Amino acid sequence: MKRRSLPVAAALTATAVLLLTACGSGDDKSSANDKIAGAEQSTATPTKSAEPSAAAAEDNPDGVDVSLPKDINLVFDWTKPTNKNEAAAMDDAANYIRAIYHGVDKRTTKDAAVTAYSTGGGLHYAQVQINEWLKGGWTASGTLRHYDATTRSAANGNSVEVAFCTDSSKFPGKEVKTGKILTSTPSLADYDHFKIVMVKFPTGDGLWQASKVSVETEASECQ
Repeated sequence: MKRRSLPVAAALTATAVLLLTACGSGDDKSSANDKIAGAEQSTATPTKSAEPSAAAAEDNPDGVDVSLPKDINLVFDWTKPTNKNEAAAMDDAANYIRAIYHGVDKRTTKDAAVTAYSTGGGLHYAQVQINEWLKGGWTASGTLRHYDATTRSAANGNSVEVAFCTDSSKFPGKEVKTGKILTSTPSLADYDHFKIVMVKFPTGDGLWQASKVSVETEASECQ
């Protein structure tokens, strides 16, 4: 599968910045028996934010604030797997996506939610994405749908690949200063396929972190 980066300024009128940067490599579709690329080890020591607020603890079982304004609606239209670890990894993959948009909304790449739910390549990906929003003077708006999710575990049980489609046709960017919505004509560019390798945080407290992200842009299978 071809992976590439899109010109940010042009692409924002059609899709969200989160979908623009294709991290990772490889052109083959993985089978269930394939080894998960990047799953056996992280490229950095896992990190976790400390001392979350009491309010944040009420919003999220991990005590991390991933709340978003009312005009940013992230929909996760998927069914949890029966496997406990895969279900937990899927939950925190969703929290990772929320954390990125929380950072966009708060206008910082150093948001506590981002450092809680990512490490290594996943942390780098999140920070690059948030920074593109900040440099452009944009924030998000509308509804971003995530669907057709699948999971598969590495043999060691400490990592899970969470794959899913996204539809950003109703999720335009918005200029922070003017409030102008950056709309465009719906197209294949609105559909992308993500693979996120989630690794178990070593303390054993049930937290999973995104360690690697790969994106197939203009994914026809997601239409």
